[in-house]
Parts: sequence; structure tokens; C-alpha cells
Amino acid sequence: MTHFLTTQDWSRQALQALIDQADQLRQNPINDQLRGKSIALLFLNPSLRTRSSFEIGAFQLGAHAVVLEPGKAAWGIEFEPGVVMDGDAEEHITEVAGVLSRYCDAIALRAFPLFKDWSVDREDRVIKALAKHASVPVINMETIVHPCQELALMRTLQDHLGPAQGPRFGKKFVLTWTYHPRPLNTAVANSALLIATKFGLDTTLLIPDEAYRLDPQFMAAANTYAQETGADFDVTTDIEAAYDGADFVYAKSWGALPLYGQVAEEAKLRAPFQHFIVDEDKMRLTNQARFSHCLPLRRNIKATDAVMDADYCVAIDEAENRLHVQKALMLALMGPDRA
Repeated sequence: MTHFLTTQDWSRQALQALIDQADQLRQNPINDQLRGKSIALLFLNPSLRTRSSFEIGAFQLGAHAVVLEPGKAAWGIEFEPGVVMDGDAEEHITEVAGVLSRYCDAIALRAFPLFKDWSVDREDRVIKALAKHASVPVINMETIVHPCQELALMRTLQDHLGPAQGPRFGKKFVLTWTYHPRPLNTAVANSALLIATKFGLDTTLLIPDEAYRLDPQFMAAANTYAQETGADFDVTTDIEAAYDGADFVYAKSWGALPLYGQVAEEAKLRAPFQHFIVDEDKMRLTNQARFSHCLPLRRNIKATDAVMDADYCVAIDEAENRLHVQKALMLALMGPDRA
């Protein structure tokens, strides 16, 4: 049985097949290949694009999506093994996964880290617990990585920059940290780094301080992918050098892992770096680059109005592509031709 927990488990060839099928589904969006099938969508955290695109995508393929919000409109869930359940959770993931596996053809989960102990959160225990106890495919709708966003990003990159002509993509991709009033999950940054290097983009990670390096497991994977494809992978705090010659600029905010869970201390570190906002002056340094962001985005905090409203901003394209790539993913995991 195949899960979609992280793109690290999938080959570039298999991911490209999903991306290619997404383009076909964009051109012919309605079919009934999943008629009679169902998918459970478990949201432990808020969502706009993820929920909408999965629900609508399932509908367009003839399937039914049931949305569950544990702790709100559904019982709270305990994910750790061996726990004496005398807290708020009413059900254990063992039973939840077992029941939903009997009802549904796939289960998707969105569960952000708890921002208490990164040594625990980096293990991604919640979705791994679901995958362990489920007997149907499990899809990651964002935990410490966001693999569905990766697919949408790569579909968007190829839409605007063309397909890679070999192992090395031949284009410069800049993943830039941006300021935000509070420390955010590193998931999208982790995922952007993984997919860019896996597909052979010359990748620059722009950070304001060494404390904003991503977790070593993702930095190591990026190094490995870059070596395999012959692409460059650099980390810098130099804004002008990072933007210089870029073909694609991708912005995201995230918290400093050495101060994970220490909100006040992290805020002091972050405060001087509001100038990392993506603006017109920085974009002029690029090779007429496209700009994108996973959304939601705080205007004039992460990027200026001028950047967001420019013709080179493809954030809405990327958001649309969430629908198409997730339909391709559901077909791969739930459809008649699934392995």
C-alpha cells in the first residue's frame, strides 16, 4: 500500500507523472474515475486552499469527501501509544484509523507541530501513527512538510519556466525567508527546498541569520538531491547575491529552530529583519523572475502590494494547481489503475 507522507518516499519520475497528469486534469477537469469512492479529510488545523481543493477535487472525480475536525465537530484524538487517556482526547488513532479505513478509500490529515519541543515534532509522529494503523492510503495535508504544496509549486514552475531538459533544471530558484509577526511552521520551506533540489534547480536558501537554517534532515536531503542532479545548492544571508539572476523567487516565513517554542526570545531575534520583505527593488535584481508564495500572505509584511499585483506574481496559479495535483494524487492512490 502506498502513502503520500513526504516526497522523499517518491521518485522524481513518479512525482513528475503526477505533475503531468495534473496538467491533463486541468484541461479536462470532470470525470467519474472515482465514482463510489470516498476520502476522509481530518483537519486538526485551519485551512482554506487545502480543504477547498480536496473537497472540490474529489467531487470533480465523482468521489465523496467527508471533512472531520477532531476536537470540534468530531471527537478529539490521541496519537501517542501507551497513553493513559485521562485528558481531552476521547479516541485513540488506532480506532480512528481502523474505522475510517473501513469507511473510506483514503484518509488525509492536516496536523501542524505543537511548537513545544522540536526534537519531538521533527519526528512527524502524528501522521506516522495514522499511516501505521490505517489500511488505506494516507495523504499528508501538511505536518512538518507539505508535499501537496510541493506538487503545486513544481507544476507552477514548469508552467512558467518549462520542463527540465535533464537531471539539472538549469534555472535559479531562491527560497527566501520573510518576516512575520509570529514564528510559523517550517513545513512549506522544508518542502520547497526538497522539491526544488530534487528536480535539479540551482537553489539558494536566503536567511537573515544562521538560526533560520532548516532542520538538518532537510538540509542534508537537499544537499544529496543537488549532488545527484548536478545542481547548485547555497545558503546565504546576502540579499542582493541571492536575488541576482534568479528565475523564480519563493517566499515563506518560518521560526528559528534553536528558539523553537520560545516565542518572546524568537521575536527579539526576528525583529530586525523586516527588510527581508519581497519588494520591487529586490525583484529588479532577478532574471525577470516569477514570484510565488503558498498563501495565505500578509501583504506589505511578506511581500508588497506592487509585487503581489505584478504580472510576474504566480501565487494564484500555484493555488489553482493545488486542485489539479491533488486530483492526480487521489487518482494515483484511489483510482482503478492504482498499484
